[in-house]
Amino acid sequence: MRFLRPFTPAVAVCALLLASGCAAKKGLIVEPSKPEIVYDATPVSVLHGKASYYYGRWIGRLTANGETYRATDVTAAHKTLPFNTMVRVTNLKNGKSVIVRINNRGPYVKGRILDLSLVAAQKIEMTTAGVVPVKAEILKRIDVVAKPNVKLTASEKRAAEKRLAQAAKEAREKKAKQSPGLSKVFSFLRPAQ
Repeated sequence: MRFLRPFTPAVAVCALLLASGCAAKKGLIVEPSKPEIVYDATPVSVLHGKASYYYGRWIGRLTANGETYRATDVTAAHKTLPFNTMVRVTNLKNGKSVIVRINNRGPYVKGRILDLSLVAAQKIEMTTAGVVPVKAEILKRIDVVAKPNVKLTASEKRAAEKRLAQAAKEAREKKAKQSPGLSKVFSFLRPAQ
């Protein structure tokens, strides 16, 4: 035992050095960026009809695609659209819209085209009415090439933003030519000047 006494401080220092090398350092872990989800401004198709919403006894039950229904998810039910189809639902009474994901089947009431989750219904302010006329636009996803952790120069970033703004402007102009818009359709509601 006497021969170990001179080595005890050296062993303690080595143990501390080894232990300090195992400590995790915050801020040094770099996670790749998540790709943005972008949808084409021009819908694949447009449906018109009435939408309702559902919750209550459905919470915690399985939906038609096997997910558990949660009132906090922004989802909807449709009779025939493929699961995971993204749909922009616009309340025609107030013009508010929300993008929902199809994960269930229904509604099975004549004249209704969608059953929205509670959160989706709240976002377009239809919970008081219960059933409202809607426009449902089936959206097409645009694949965005994700380059994780790539830094752009200021000029590259400006050029990319300029191209994106131009594409958005062209899409808006194209959409404006295709439909008269809600303001023109409901122009009879404005007071005469």
